[in-house]
Amino acid sequence: MADDSSPMAQAPTAQKLSLRWGRVLIGAVLMEVVLFAIAAGAYFLPNGQNLLLYVIPPACLVTSLYFGYWAARGAGNRYILHGALVGIIAAVVYIALTWRQTLPMAYTVSHFLKIIGGALGGLIAQRRAAP
Repeated sequence: MADDSSPMAQAPTAQKLSLRWGRVLIGAVLMEVVLFAIAAGAYFLPNGQNLLLYVIPPACLVTSLYFGYWAARGAGNRYILHGALVGIIAAVVYIALTWRQTLPMAYTVSHFLKIIGGALGGLIAQRRAAP
């Protein structure tokens, strides 16, 4: 006779473990669009190329936090994973677009900030969803 308290009896359903890839992908693309708009605006300012080195890293953190929160809020579960995936996919998109180009170290750091910000956004969504 099977015991209802066994790990197999309490296994999560497939729906509980599913990822909302649509929200993750939309969040990542929107994040890159916002970052592109910020970069384009800063680029045309006097000394804009140097300004980008100081503007883009914090902008990556803030935008990934926002879109990570947005994606995780509608996820229903696995909040931090959804947020982090937004940052990961956004970083991969940017890396693919700039493949074989030498980029400043600030942009490499920005990729890590995207992941961290997305995960933090997921954490905020998780905390707000908790009863």
